[in-house]
Amino acid sequence: MTTPTTAEHVYETDLPARLDRLPWGRFHTLLVFALGITWLLDGLEVTLAGSVSGALKNSPALHLSNSDIGLAGGAYIAGAVLGALFFGWLTDRLGRRKLFFITLILYVSATAATAFSFNVWSFLLFRFLTGMGIGGEYTAINSTIQEFTPARFRGWVDLTVNGTFWIGAALGAGGSILLLNPAHVSGDLGWRLCFGIGALLGLIILVMRLWLPESPRWLLTHNQPDEAKRIVEGIEAQFREQGHDLPAPEGKKLRMRSRDHTPLSEVFRTLFVTFRQRALVGLTLLTAQAFFYNAIFFTFALVLTEFYQVPYQRIGYYVLPLALGNFCGPLLLGRLFDVIGRRVMISFTYGISGVLLAVSGYLFEQQLLDVTQQTIAWMVIFFFASAAASSAYLTVAETFPLEIRALAIAVFYAFGTGLGGIVGPTLFGRLIDSHQRGAVLVGYLMGAALMLFAAGVQAFWGVAAEGQSLESVARPLSQAQD
Repeated sequence: MTTPTTAEHVYETDLPARLDRLPWGRFHTLLVFALGITWLLDGLEVTLAGSVSGALKNSPALHLSNSDIGLAGGAYIAGAVLGALFFGWLTDRLGRRKLFFITLILYVSATAATAFSFNVWSFLLFRFLTGMGIGGEYTAINSTIQEFTPARFRGWVDLTVNGTFWIGAALGAGGSILLLNPAHVSGDLGWRLCFGIGALLGLIILVMRLWLPESPRWLLTHNQPDEAKRIVEGIEAQFREQGHDLPAPEGKKLRMRSRDHTPLSEVFRTLFVTFRQRALVGLTLLTAQAFFYNAIFFTFALVLTEFYQVPYQRIGYYVLPLALGNFCGPLLLGRLFDVIGRRVMISFTYGISGVLLAVSGYLFEQQLLDVTQQTIAWMVIFFFASAAASSAYLTVAETFPLEIRALAIAVFYAFGTGLGGIVGPTLFGRLIDSHQRGAVLVGYLMGAALMLFAAGVQAFWGVAAEGQSLESVARPLSQAQD
């Protein structure tokens, strides 16, 4: 129940506890499908960029070089960084629901425009705008999913949702196998149709999101307790209609001060002074996984074509096992992040990913792996690395106060991805252009070292947030003193 106290501009609420005590139900499943599909779109985009790289180099309109392919990956990431910052600020200011419509519309428009690229610079521009849409999606969607998901399921749900990136990767791989086959579609038309897949999926998702309400937690921190109460009561009514007996919420009510926004000065003081240690952990985790993933996955097709002579039309066949390993990692390991705990599992998955990458990189440099063995090695590495990368987003989303959650995700995503995601693809594109396995090994060892460093930082300073409400992990800025 929510009791406004107008004179003191303070009100009491038990709505977060009521959301946390809900069983898993149809509402949560639909929420995950409608919002979690963002990662599917990102996986589709990243995979298409790699899978169609050969076709882009042979396109009469584009004629991209290996360095241009790396630059396009950097443009996509740069757009994601700026989109995350700009739309992350708007998400905390204007609401989760408004922004996950705006960012999806931007994505659909930009990825459709990519299909009509007419030269190198138009392709780079449209990839940049596509990245802006995806970056904005990350901030709005991560916030919304965590704020609706009961605390005891939060780790597994967040990791599994992030893992759907690889369903998108599989779709991108399958689409490229079909559309890059000259027996079905001409080469220059094929890669254009591939980018149309994302636009079509985005339009479908747009319709799926129409039924989603605003986050009650966001409404509480923006002085709208009555609207938040109406939404929570509507969700509870759905559960009761489905035959669930809802237990009483645990713990005492929160006392919230009314406010309509959080000043930027308070945002940055909270991020970099009050929660300085958590900020360092989040920045380290996101930077390491961004370099690891973007460096390797944006350019893996170039490795296959340059060093294993795989025809670009067949790249998609090698993406599918990688996508399987990446999706199974969060799905199978995710529950352990709630049971064993965040600190142990995040450190373990980061550490083992770094070790395996260093070993496989050495075997690659020594030419001890054929293309099938190399693919199997990547499949095993990404089984662990996918859970690690997903846990980075989980960490930055749940360890900062509600009022600045989306912007916190945006800031650390921007710093981490800017450092690791823009440098990585560009660097690897140039390393591959050297045609020397030893040069590529240097890049792999850099990625491995970053993952091992991140594992150590998490082991010492990580937050044990498993099973706790978001308000317990990080006290809301608008919460009144008891």
